[in-house]
Parts: sequence; structure tokens; C-alpha cells
Amino acid sequence: MPIMDGLEATARLRKKGVNSPIIALTAYALAGDMEKVLEKGMDDYIAKPMKKELLVQKLLRWLDPSD
Repeated sequence: MPIMDGLEATARLRKKGVNSPIIALTAYALAGDMEKVLEKGMDDYIAKPMKKELLVQKLLRWLDPSD
């Protein structure tokens, strides 16, 4: 992102009390990357190239069926 990265955006959202699920979509797929984004306040992680089935699985996991 041109102004801030996803980790900074997540930190700002969490600081403001936003509790909506945040799923990282990143080109980084190295060992420890998933743990890094989870530690920074994101709820889940998808590495590129993204598979449609995985995206659907992650969204279903975090969507509230009562909404």
C-alpha cells in the first residue's frame, strides 16, 4: 500500500477498537510470516498466489452467520 502497510493499518484499526476480522493477503510465504501477522493483530493469513477455495474457506470461518 502506498501510505502504510497492512500491519500498520491493522495496528491503527485495533487501537481505535475495531474488532472486525482482518485477513492478511500477502506475497510473503516464508516461515514465520503467518505468526508475524497474527502477533500484529490480524486474525488470519493467505499467501499469494491465492486459491479461490482457500479464500472461501477463510471467509466462511470469520463471517458471522447471524449478520
